[in-house]
Amino acid sequence: MELAGKTAIVTGGGSGFGAGIARAFAQAGAKVMVADINADAAKEIAADIDGVWSEVDVGSNTSVAALAYACADQLGDLDILVNNAGITHLPTMMEDVSEEDFDRVLNVNAKSVYLTAKHFVPAMKARQKGAILNVASTAGVSPRPRLNWYNASKGWMITATKAMAVELAPFGVRVNAINPVAGETPLLKSFMGEDTPEVRAKFLSTIPLGRFSTPEDMGAAATFLCSDAASMITGVALEVDGGRCI
Repeated sequence: MELAGKTAIVTGGGSGFGAGIARAFAQAGAKVMVADINADAAKEIAADIDGVWSEVDVGSNTSVAALAYACADQLGDLDILVNNAGITHLPTMMEDVSEEDFDRVLNVNAKSVYLTAKHFVPAMKARQKGAILNVASTAGVSPRPRLNWYNASKGWMITATKAMAVELAPFGVRVNAINPVAGETPLLKSFMGEDTPEVRAKFLSTIPLGRFSTPEDMGAAATFLCSDAASMITGVALEVDGGRCI
């Protein structure tokens, strides 16, 4: 029970890696708020793990502020914040990505980290404790062609993690990231463009361990980085990628 007695929020917790992290946290003893733009999905995961839920649009200041109030009301003081919510655009040449898609990707993948920091960091600093985990991507380290602006958003997240870590360290708040490779999540088809055996084989050929990341992989890594066992680790972007970035 590495997280016994701790409270946590997982954004994008209604599916995919976020759901895996929420489940792992609950199994490790944490009380978890599952936050997702899909309220039904958030409710379902929360019910499965005996947690609580909240609907949130992570790119909206008003919505994230409401999430902070819901957290205070239902969880009390927050120990762990996981910025997992993320989206991508379809594989497209960089100049052909629409402005609408560009804005949407940066709003969800980058602005969300700013907004959660704005609404949750002050309380963590006041308490002199807390752990923040940003779910970035191998795309921010070793970009794939035609996922250009998604790659850039995840590179931003990795740099933001390091910047947050060095600024918040004097206040006892740790900030880390995990970099998954593509996994069996709702975003997989978007990354690949089409889900066929041939395209899957091409993706898998770039992963030395020969499989996609799973929600359980992310849950295990996230649990460690947010636990007291990682109390000396901050500013790290841990590649949970089967060797993809070697």
